[in-house]
Amino acid sequence: MSAAFDAAAVAQFFVQARAHRAKLDGLPEGARPANADQAYAVQDATLRAMQANVAGWKVGAKSPDGPIQGAPLPAEGVHGSGARLAMHAFGRAGLELEVAFRIGRRFEPGGGPYRDEEVLDAVESVHAAIEIVVSRFAAWPDVEKPWQLADLQNHGALIVGEGVPYDAAFPFVSPSMTFTLDGAALFHGEPANPAGDPRRLLAWTVNHSVARGLPVERGTVITAGSYTGLAIPDAPGVAVGVIEGLPVVELHFA
Repeated sequence: MSAAFDAAAVAQFFVQARAHRAKLDGLPEGARPANADQAYAVQDATLRAMQANVAGWKVGAKSPDGPIQGAPLPAEGVHGSGARLAMHAFGRAGLELEVAFRIGRRFEPGGGPYRDEEVLDAVESVHAAIEIVVSRFAAWPDVEKPWQLADLQNHGALIVGEGVPYDAAFPFVSPSMTFTLDGAALFHGEPANPAGDPRRLLAWTVNHSVARGLPVERGTVITAGSYTGLAIPDAPGVAVGVIEGLPVVELHFA
């Protein structure tokens, strides 16, 4: 008989890996999330074990009508533009340029379901954001998808630029942008979010959060998927994300 799934045990592996900047070779039997529900249980247990407040969410989908997945972001990993972070603290890390939304009201646990219009009405501002994507697994990206989801969806840190008021006319599907590291381009081609219009992810995120018993506090940032794909720098530098119509976001990766 296989061992019962133990979300708290998985969370301890992740918390210890974070604390010691270590990489996991795998997970033992009974600590291997096999589906999204088990992965979300691990996320919750990880937040409890870290005694972390939630300052944001990362959310995405692989296609414009595909299923959505997300992860809460610990407050300690959400930074303002100009943040200086040590590259060696993350190990092998990728950078993505994204559009993020700041929520201007509180959504209570157990509330909803909220309609798209209600959540859009609550968007206070829109921001350019750089996500640092990392994994606690040595074999990443060749890691089981539920394991990656359990690992806060490969989240390392989020750097959020200054915001502008929400404007429905902003070209969310394909904004004009550049993303560079010390002036060298980190992506080529036309920017595109695989989820299509990222606004379709917002109501899902709010409803998913409150259904899990996690309030969406005023000021929560929802970052809604990469437009540039994953760039893995091989040296430190200054990453600059420029999205037309939004303030510049900058990361000093030392």
